[in-house]
Amino acid sequence: MEPVHISELVFEVIEEAEGGYSAECLTENIFTQGDTWEELRANVREAVEAFFFDRPPKRQAVG
Repeated sequence: MEPVHISELVFEVIEEAEGGYSAECLTENIFTQGDTWEELRANVREAVEAFFFDRPPKRQAVG
């Protein structure tokens, strides 16, 4: 059986008192914000892509 590779990033999301949302990755130095939930989701994806742009993927074998 070949190993399965799983990658997961977990973000803590905070609804800011002054409006909007902020997100912080708990395992990498990735931070972003958005005025709406949809904007935050798009910004998280963009921030993750930018963070890992020139890095080889870190993978752990499971199984």
